[in-house]
Amino acid sequence: MIRVEVQHGSIDVGALLADIEADGAGAVASFTGLVRADDGVSSLDLEHYPGMTEAALTRLAEGAAARWGLLGVTIVHRVGPMRPGERVVFVGTAARHRAAALEACASLIDRLKTDAPFWKREVTDGGARWVEARSEDDAAAARWR
Repeated sequence: MIRVEVQHGSIDVGALLADIEADGAGAVASFTGLVRADDGVSSLDLEHYPGMTEAALTRLAEGAAARWGLLGVTIVHRVGPMRPGERVVFVGTAARHRAAALEACASLIDRLKTDAPFWKREVTDGGARWVEARSEDDAAAARWR
């Protein structure tokens, strides 16, 4: 089962884990990303291109499912304004064995940073700035291609 959602509301990690655990796997791996308060960030605003974003996330999920023989993949990503400590993204993978679940989960979160069409704007006391792509993210994603 592949589940991909882009939403404005909060992410219910407990419900998402319960859903993916129901896939009958021997292992479930998950990652939850939170808004950081680095450099005085008071809020993070994520924008996306509806339709294109969901298609990109679905391609990533399908690719991971095929590569690691996954029984389930869940990707839920928030958009809109968020405060430090709020959940931004959840990635869950279900597989027969832990290595596949763990590797697929790590791959998906690394690839989301570079292959999904999201635009991030950080707001601080000094104003707002768009977040630029980082070479570290490109390097992390490249190891899975």
